[in-house]
Amino acid sequence: MDHGENALNSERLPQDDESALDDADAEPEPEEPASDRLSSEVDVDEEAAAKEEVHRLRVRRRVIGRRLDKFLHGRYPRISRTALQKYIKSGQVTVNGVPTKASYEPAAGDWIQLVLPPPPPSEVLPQDIPIDVIYEDEWLIVINKHEGIVCHPAWTGQTGTVANAVAFHCGRLSGGDDPCRPGIVHRLDKNTTGVLLIAKTEEAHWRVALQFERRTVKKEYFAVCEGRIALDADVINKPLAPHPSTTQRMILPGGFPPRQAMFKEAITEFKVVRRYDGYTTVALFPRTGRTHQLRVHMMSIGHPIVGDVLYGGRVVSEVDLAGSGDPTPLITHQGLHARRLALMHPIREKPLVLEAPLSPRIERIVQLLDEFRR
Repeated sequence: MDHGENALNSERLPQDDESALDDADAEPEPEEPASDRLSSEVDVDEEAAAKEEVHRLRVRRRVIGRRLDKFLHGRYPRISRTALQKYIKSGQVTVNGVPTKASYEPAAGDWIQLVLPPPPPSEVLPQDIPIDVIYEDEWLIVINKHEGIVCHPAWTGQTGTVANAVAFHCGRLSGGDDPCRPGIVHRLDKNTTGVLLIAKTEEAHWRVALQFERRTVKKEYFAVCEGRIALDADVINKPLAPHPSTTQRMILPGGFPPRQAMFKEAITEFKVVRRYDGYTTVALFPRTGRTHQLRVHMMSIGHPIVGDVLYGGRVVSEVDLAGSGDPTPLITHQGLHARRLALMHPIREKPLVLEAPLSPRIERIVQLLDEFRR
């Protein structure tokens, strides 16, 4: 996936007014600095970090008719109410230190403690594969993903993926919704390089996933496209759907048997970075996250990404760009790079901006364009 789309099917936040008050009516321990306050909300025993997570929150006010399980579901929307009811019944949820029932209506001043069980064992085999770490703390790890490596196994037992590499590096990752995708919150295509964020803990995972779902994460990509793009900036709004006969390609409306139910909204903003003789570098800002969205959208306006043969792009060499030199292709895949990711830190709740330098192949193409095509 080119554009960091949330790879998990996280649940929507409750839309009714009562549930929407849950976050506003729960607070962690008060009167502490922000960093201390947030860390105290998830009290993790260092020696048992891989076993369980303990969450404590205080109810600010009572909402008549709001049950304990519904209150907790509003606070932790990725945990189903059925699972929360099971935790309450088993005593993993206490109110003021005492087990209670799911039907209990939390009152103002109540302290609620939730003990989350450890994530299920990962089915991903840790492998000592080099990774380029650009940011890491106890909740997240962010890498500059290289070309030629997929984000996670497509089946149990597959190796050589980012998930295998990060599992070796970190030792512990969030379970997520799929044991083959530990920690993977969003994805990049096999040959798309750049910023890739992975979650280490369950809470960090669902909090980041919700930001992707709400489309509050700001993503910026860099691409080298064919031709001189006339407009300085524009928005491409064209829905996408899987190809009717292959899962490896996406299509635009028209030209294939109608499958209108399969098309989903896809919106990309682009801005020209620099124009060259026969080429343009662009900054791409996906507002939605569909498979191959950026690649298909640039093709749709007549400016496919260099090297993206699947969507009409051509491979280029030094001879093509400079008129002489090595005829070996500089790049045999899409010249697309996830340059920047901006979001709120899921635990510290402070802005987090992550950037990755261009891959050597794309950097070389830009150098040649600057030297011979300006």
